[in-house]
Amino acid sequence: MVYKLKKHLIIIILLIIWIIGSILNWWNHYILPTPKEVILAASVLIKSGDLFRHIAISTLRVFEGFFITIFLAIPLGIIFGVNKNIYDYFKSLLGFLRHTPPLSLVPLLILWFGIGEKSKIIIIVLASFFPVLLNTINGVESCNKKLIEVGQTFNLSKINIFKKIVIPWALPDILVGMRLGIGYSWRAIIGAEMIAASSGLGYLILDGQQLSRSSVVIVGILCIGTLGCLSDWIFGILTNKFNYTQEVSNNEGV
Repeated sequence: MVYKLKKHLIIIILLIIWIIGSILNWWNHYILPTPKEVILAASVLIKSGDLFRHIAISTLRVFEGFFITIFLAIPLGIIFGVNKNIYDYFKSLLGFLRHTPPLSLVPLLILWFGIGEKSKIIIIVLASFFPVLLNTINGVESCNKKLIEVGQTFNLSKINIFKKIVIPWALPDILVGMRLGIGYSWRAIIGAEMIAASSGLGYLILDGQQLSRSSVVIVGILCIGTLGCLSDWIFGILTNKFNYTQEVSNNEGV
């Protein structure tokens, strides 16, 4: 119990400061609304169903784009990791795209695809693609060469070496890339929804700002942070579970 409190000590302190500051009027409530105002705004949005609708729309967009990223980035990462010569051909182009912020492409994507779902999904893919790709490449390239030699000694085919040695070795790195990618997806979709959307948490925040309803803005920010932490927590569990299973398998093999 004490350990859990220590982990969340900063959040607890900030919450206490927020409550005390609101009571003592340390700042203008328009700039930072009171906890009571935020709770009231959240309850109104929940009763109307708007909050859950915006959350569902943003979540659907994030996971749709993220699954497209997985479908594209992991196979490409494996191919580039196994064949470095192929990777060298695309390295400069990928480097250019990696250093181009996805949100800077929003005006161009709107011109090409309009303000519909396609442009938002593409932004998510661009934001989450490179963490997954680069970690996959790193995982494949860092595979222990001695293990591959052992597989060759036991006359394993290249496909079996790839399936039984390379992929299991690279999987922790791939999961780390996916964990980073889902976080980048949330950042990107909120930015895209604030620029061109009529729904989603980004739109909710922008709408609250335009209507001078800072309590709604805080509700949107809290929802984004909570969903991001939840996604990160789920991927953390998957990563830890896989690492534990791999350690048990290795110990049994020994």
